[in-house]
Amino acid sequence: MSEWKAKRFWTESQVVPAEDGFTVHLDARPIMTPSKSALIVPTQEMAQIIAAEWQAQEEIIKPDTMPATKTANSAIDKVRVQHAEVAKLLSAYGDADLLCYRAEGPSALVERQAAVWDPMLAWGAEALDVRLEPRVGVMHKPQSAEDLAKLSARTHALSDFELTAFHDLVSLSGSLILGFAATYDARPVDALWDISRLDEIWQAEQWGSDDEAEALAALKKEQFLHAKRMFDVSRRDDGRG
Repeated sequence: MSEWKAKRFWTESQVVPAEDGFTVHLDARPIMTPSKSALIVPTQEMAQIIAAEWQAQEEIIKPDTMPATKTANSAIDKVRVQHAEVAKLLSAYGDADLLCYRAEGPSALVERQAAVWDPMLAWGAEALDVRLEPRVGVMHKPQSAEDLAKLSARTHALSDFELTAFHDLVSLSGSLILGFAATYDARPVDALWDISRLDEIWQAEQWGSDDEAEALAALKKEQFLHAKRMFDVSRRDDGRG
């Protein structure tokens, strides 16, 4: 028996103002989330991206080609109902931030980590008022409780849609600092992604690249760039709080 696939049933997708934001109609039918909630997003720009995804569908609907729709669904059906839990999960990255765990050797890698990662920790000290300290080796050593509390407060203050995108920025990079740096436009997003992959890039330089690993890295980069875009278009204003 062939698998059932949803087929296109509409002629036009269009952005429609809604209470507390914007939604998308397929002809006269509003889009709903998988949990049957109204798909209402905070900005017109985000709604336009979603409408374009639906308009681009051909005979068979392909959810994998609609990442903005997926992000909106996650914000409404998942993050909204457990905002505090998601924020707590992401805040925990601050106590084990990628940028803080340094190699014992070789010296070339140690020097590169310091040259690339130290400026990002310095940015965090200036922009976020937190001073995360680097550690040598993989053994956990707690960061300042005061600094972790500041990072937690900033994370919990994000809106549902911001937090949804922020989740991917942090989890894909392994760094709360880099996640915030992306939201503040501290560096170009491509550069931030490369900063998060410093160890992998160094290994490839030494031993050569692996096609499978590079393909996976390219997919993750695409997801990271998408998360940055979704964070930006979900914001009602340019304030950073």
